[in-house]
Amino acid sequence: MAPTPRIDDQLCFAVYAASRAISKAYQPMLARLGLTYPQFLVMMVLWEEDDRTVSELGDRLMLDSGTLTPLLKRMARDGLITRHRDPQDERRVRSRLTDRGRALAPQASVEHAAWLCALADADGDLVALAALRDELRALVARMGGG
Repeated sequence: MAPTPRIDDQLCFAVYAASRAISKAYQPMLARLGLTYPQFLVMMVLWEEDDRTVSELGDRLMLDSGTLTPLLKRMARDGLITRHRDPQDERRVRSRLTDRGRALAPQASVEHAAWLCALADADGDLVALAALRDELRALVARMGGG
């Protein structure tokens, strides 16, 4: 008979616990920005390249439209983005940063840099964190999610 799985031996639990810890560590920064973590993710994609369709955002963030659409509607209601039909294809909805949403980018950059500095003080090695990030990306890709 195979031994009962132990939680401390599970990759899924280690990734889950790390994700929760990172999300918790982000909370003070996100509070200062007035964003939730999913909103921050959307904003980062739009700061990279504005005026994206829902499917482009979903592909980039690995979220389905059923999850993304309510989030984007709240962000539009909060004045961070606008949502409009694509003139070339009325079936597609595009999201674009407002002036308010665009103005958050420099503050987010400063906040995120400070967060990384604090993490580097605690961990001491940003190179190791970048390597871990790359390994996780590769794992996601191997599992068919990227």
